[in-house]
Amino acid sequence: MKYVIIGGDAAGMSAAMEIQRNVPHAEITSLEQGFIYSYGQCGLPYVVDGRISSTKRLIARDVATFRDKYGIDARVGHEVAGIDVERQLVFGMQASGEPFEVAYDKLLIATGASPIIPVEKGTDLAGIHTIKTIPQLEDLLADLTATIEQVTIIGGGYIGLEMAETIHACGKKVRLIQRSSHVAKTLDEELTQHIHEEAKLQGVELVLNANLQAFEGHKRVERVVTDQGVFATDLVIMAVGIKPNTQFLAGTGVALAKNGAVLVNRYLGTSVDNIYAAGDCATHYHLVTERLDYMPLGTTANKQGRLAGLNMAGKFAPFRGIVGTSIFKFFNLTIASTGINERKAQEIGIDYEAFKLSARHIAGYYPGAKRIYMKVIVRKRDQQLLGAQIVGPAGVDKRIDVFATALHNKMTLPDLLDLDLAYAPPFNGVWDPLQQLARINGRE
Repeated sequence: MKYVIIGGDAAGMSAAMEIQRNVPHAEITSLEQGFIYSYGQCGLPYVVDGRISSTKRLIARDVATFRDKYGIDARVGHEVAGIDVERQLVFGMQASGEPFEVAYDKLLIATGASPIIPVEKGTDLAGIHTIKTIPQLEDLLADLTATIEQVTIIGGGYIGLEMAETIHACGKKVRLIQRSSHVAKTLDEELTQHIHEEAKLQGVELVLNANLQAFEGHKRVERVVTDQGVFATDLVIMAVGIKPNTQFLAGTGVALAKNGAVLVNRYLGTSVDNIYAAGDCATHYHLVTERLDYMPLGTTANKQGRLAGLNMAGKFAPFRGIVGTSIFKFFNLTIASTGINERKAQEIGIDYEAFKLSARHIAGYYPGAKRIYMKVIVRKRDQQLLGAQIVGPAGVDKRIDVFATALHNKMTLPDLLDLDLAYAPPFNGVWDPLQQLARINGRE
């Protein structure tokens, strides 16, 4: 049995390892466009200010390990141009300029996603960076010299906010330009105000409701042009989002979502026999909305990759879905969400209620108690949990994981009161903040 995997990162190599474990003497070929395998993309921002000492620390397994220890034909510099689904062939071009063809019995598309560049004018200027791969980050580090004073970040999502913190820690002036009225679109607007306040406190300039129009400069970027004004800059980091790498699937019959993500079933199969997809290039079933979604996160890529590998190996392991849990750090704040927010509930027409609470993350009388801010969304008719957003300086990670588990098990707001959660004054109040919210608002 010949297995071919397009993509050498989280989803692709998770699948490869499951096939290797479950299919004796399997012929596994992985095709990676770049030259680095299996690295932690989420750690890239923290190399900038030295919290992570080197990009090498982000690499889980190098190419030689996959080849020598696991017997996987792990190829680098192989860019796939297309798939012949009738002949079951993958073809493309090597970095050397030589064409290649690889036959498959089962194929996994795990090509990930690439940063979106929302404008064309001036993007060829030096000093404009995206942060998705190790080589891209190393290009940024080489460019982030002592002569760079003002850095402009385009986009206020996870990467944009994380990069704002780490660039600021390098002693640079940071400006963040966001096209909407608030950053962190996973949150509803009232909770994002805490992030805006933290940005102001730390000296990060926020430019909101500004649409990017162009970059200007002589050979190197010098100005960012928006509909809210022109801003001088020495360097730009683009972080407005990503798009699935699926252009090479044109004409194959592999069905795609509107955004280009591969549509997959619960076994990660596509609309074409013997072709699977997983990770940032694929859709993700959302357990709360009960429909296909696109929420590209490293955790999901690894899970989908593992299950795709098992299914390709004949084990028939379904992907149950996601609840959309995410968390990130911005200076002294932790920002987390799971499920759906109020905007999403309105968009899909759910009759909901929203409850808010501010509470201490541990016993209020214990030294170091910090205030966290929570918003919980429930279905109005039966109080079934739909989503939570939590912002604060401590204790956020604990609560969001409890809530994500509750979502996965379709619990109601009153059900939270029955949870036997850990309590001691240094770790919690006698009633956890989630349970405090349920006591105030839940209906028995």
